[in-house]
Amino acid sequence: MTVLDIEETRLRAERLRKLQELKEQGINPYPYKFERTHTAEQLKNLYKDLPAGEETKDEVKVVGRVLNERNTWMFADIYDETGKIQIFCHKESLPEADLKRLRLLDKGDFIGATGTIRRTKQGELSVRVTSYEVLCKSLQPLPDSWEGFKDVEARYRHRYVDMIMNPSVRDTIRKRSIAVRTMREFLDSRGFLEIETPCLQVEAGGADARPFITHHNALDLDLFLRIATELHLKRLIIGGFERVYEIGRIFRNEGISTKHNPEFTMLELYQAYGDYHQLMDFTEEMLVNVAEKVTGSGNLTYQGSEIDFKRPFVRLSMRDAILKETGIDVDSISDFAAAKEVAKKLAVETKDLDSRGAVINAIFEDKVEHTLMQPTFIMDYPVEISPLTKMHREKPGVVERFELFVFGRELGNGYSELTDPQDQRARLEDQARKKAAGNEEAQPLDLDFILAMEYGMPPTMGVGIGIDRLVMYLTDSASIRDVIAFPTMKPLPRDN
Repeated sequence: MTVLDIEETRLRAERLRKLQELKEQGINPYPYKFERTHTAEQLKNLYKDLPAGEETKDEVKVVGRVLNERNTWMFADIYDETGKIQIFCHKESLPEADLKRLRLLDKGDFIGATGTIRRTKQGELSVRVTSYEVLCKSLQPLPDSWEGFKDVEARYRHRYVDMIMNPSVRDTIRKRSIAVRTMREFLDSRGFLEIETPCLQVEAGGADARPFITHHNALDLDLFLRIATELHLKRLIIGGFERVYEIGRIFRNEGISTKHNPEFTMLELYQAYGDYHQLMDFTEEMLVNVAEKVTGSGNLTYQGSEIDFKRPFVRLSMRDAILKETGIDVDSISDFAAAKEVAKKLAVETKDLDSRGAVINAIFEDKVEHTLMQPTFIMDYPVEISPLTKMHREKPGVVERFELFVFGRELGNGYSELTDPQDQRARLEDQARKKAAGNEEAQPLDLDFILAMEYGMPPTMGVGIGIDRLVMYLTDSASIRDVIAFPTMKPLPRDN
């Protein structure tokens, strides 16, 4: 046991002693409710014109967590979700027993206080307390300050402490909620329906990713956590809905990094009778709307770089983007072998790649992707890596697909959806062969989805957008973990 562990154990023991003393005095340290009249923010707005040194007879009831106390509890700062309010505990307004009981409070406790409003001579709005209640006795000592809680792993592992000590963490999570709500309002106002699709699936399709596997005991059946909502949302289009979306949790059995978390949130939307040109316009409009709602402006600063979320976004074909950065016209690459030769000259790794299109995409990812700082649509991807997308109506070998990049990272993926069931079957059969050959991220042959397509699917446009990455940009967060309330963490080893 470290010196720090010993100190924390001692502090906890002292809090347990205070808890017991409260109980012995007949006080329930974990009551059921407290009727608050105002939040901290409401009081500051209501009494913003109260002069320094002035006091009112207006009675209020406030609640919050104690984070600071001064002058032996004469003054204390309590925090609710909206901010800080100072309380003033003095013998002129509090019974002696209540004053003595203040010594049983600790930093981190929740209290409810009743009193009158005053502003100190120093200008601090305060509540002169006439009575108070302990609403929750905290047993774990909080860090002395934010300066004492900077360890990154500890912050993510004990996220609730991070939220207590660092208001900017709560602000990030709050902005995430605003972004999601704004997306829903935008889509709902345009006739889209949000419809939930299964998280447990017999086939994990709709993306190139390795799924998590679980087992259903009653059915004695292995199931997969979904890696996308795509194939079920398309079933809804087939079933007669023309505009559908889902904002939901996605699960992919992949590594953890500043850009990846095994579970994350994705928006997927599908609209009948549209193509990827319309979809780029629609995506632009939606994202600009969200950026302006969350930040008040389309001009963002992310990790020191200016990003302009204003229309129109840049649009480049993959061919033109590669040509611009390398001088190589990939349309002149005839086959897989030739593609590998070009990649070798560019020092691009091609191990485990199995097609011309996959190599061209690898060249793009290595040489181009990191240069795309401003919102940019890269269009017209190789067919070999796009099994769910319509062939380009004019360009051979590519499909009508785009990916949206911001700050050198993919933010969204959309296309004119493949609606020909025979073509779709052939492409998924090719994916299944790759999967059988050892490619764990290849897509399975979902025969029920093929059957659904044979009943008829109208022309459709569809896009998936990573909510977490979008919020990273909107809140200037360096890591995806910063925008997820409870990121995935490996458990600490337990003592036997």
